[in-house]
Amino acid sequence: AGLRVWVTSREQAKGERAVELGAHAAFAAGERLPDRVDCVLETVGEATWEHSLRSLVPGGTIVVAGATSGPNPSADLARVFFRQVRILGATMGTRHELADLVRMLETTGVRPLVDAELPLSEARDAYARLGEGEAFGKLVLTVEG
Repeated sequence: AGLRVWVTSREQAKGERAVELGAHAAFAAGERLPDRVDCVLETVGEATWEHSLRSLVPGGTIVVAGATSGPNPSADLARVFFRQVRILGATMGTRHELADLVRMLETTGVRPLVDAELPLSEARDAYARLGEGEAFGKLVLTVEG
């Protein structure tokens, strides 16, 4: 409802896939965006923090939901206070919020994007795939037996 969703990616194919799934546009990681944005969902951390800060309109918000490239970027406090940037930390949510999410999924039929299902015995490999940015979507570990 009135949202424009842009994604950034190190890999062109992943950006194209995001557009196929409904994003309005995809840009190379670090590329200057055509316009500043109201909100950035930051899940990468150190490697993308500066770009996220520069991409915001004055008074914009960064929602930090991960830090896969490292949790300690340069804060650039001058930019934060001069541009009145809001920084909001977000986790996966509470049990109550998870129950609400499950009900929404049941009602709408929306499903998370699953890249692969792997046996629990391959958890180390799955974690490595996530760390290397190879997965597009979730990796599901299944219990053998």
